[in-house]
Amino acid sequence: MSAKGMLQRPAGMYQAGTTENRLPHLETFCLAAELGSFTAAARAFGITQAAVSQRIQRLERRLGVGLFRRRARRLQLTQAGEKLYEYAQRLQRLQQETIARVTGCRMGQMSELRIGASTVPGEYLLGEVLARFQERFPQVQVRVQVTNTQQVLQQVERGQVHIGLVGACNDSPQLEFRGFGWDRLVLVVSPQHPLAMRTVVSLRELIKHRLIVREAGSGSRQCLEQALRRAGLSLDDWESVMELGSNLAIKEAVQRGLGIAIVSQYVVRDWVESGQLAQVAIARWKAARRFYAVWRRHKPLPVAAQLFLDVLFARRSPSRAAV
Repeated sequence: MSAKGMLQRPAGMYQAGTTENRLPHLETFCLAAELGSFTAAARAFGITQAAVSQRIQRLERRLGVGLFRRRARRLQLTQAGEKLYEYAQRLQRLQQETIARVTGCRMGQMSELRIGASTVPGEYLLGEVLARFQERFPQVQVRVQVTNTQQVLQQVERGQVHIGLVGACNDSPQLEFRGFGWDRLVLVVSPQHPLAMRTVVSLRELIKHRLIVREAGSGSRQCLEQALRRAGLSLDDWESVMELGSNLAIKEAVQRGLGIAIVSQYVVRDWVESGQLAQVAIARWKAARRFYAVWRRHKPLPVAAQLFLDVLFARRSPSRAAV
């Protein structure tokens, strides 16, 4: 083809080094939107809060609009910010598709993804994420092991799984954690239990009732013990404690009147709605926790694992994220 027949582009357009058609720091913007905090985004990137603020300001100057407003100590996207986040997610999905095609995930080459999940995220949250992931990357063979948080963290450290989804984190220098959702612990009793008629109870009056808990090593157990310590109590203060190894066993034991339980809202939601269990509020009770994705800090993740994390962290619009 002659030079005359070639498509001519405007002078200066898309020249090497030009920044005219680029938006700076979209990744920083998206993470700040998802986490609702410049501080949390800075921690995730390993930079200062001031550096995150500067990046966002540069992006706002480039676009000529404000992207965030602060509401109740949490960042909230403006209308322009929501639109930018929507388009940034499209760009991210396009990037994922590109990576998948280049690496063969969509070209008939089978790729394996191994996930370890603790019981609550594994049984109540993972299904939705996996459905969207497999819809987009059907050639990836996914293997999931569900156990308690402590065992999942051990699997990640040993390289037995690529990614862990857990209800608590630790301070291991070998592991990288990033939050992706919130949970809270609630009190449930049998519908025939005397407490079922109450609207609200105090934490201390529960001590005389048998408390049914998960085994040591469970993220739910760890969250419960931490919340009790903040209230000046421990499991040793209870007259009777029963330890069971699964959420289903706890629900069935409570339903049969063997005791009360303080467990994840996800675990008991259906049973409360159907009337199989009664949920009772605890006065001045605060027991919230984050769910975390975890992987080995100094080991590169396979492409399938990176793509899964992209889907996981994009599972909810930041403007609707539960806190």
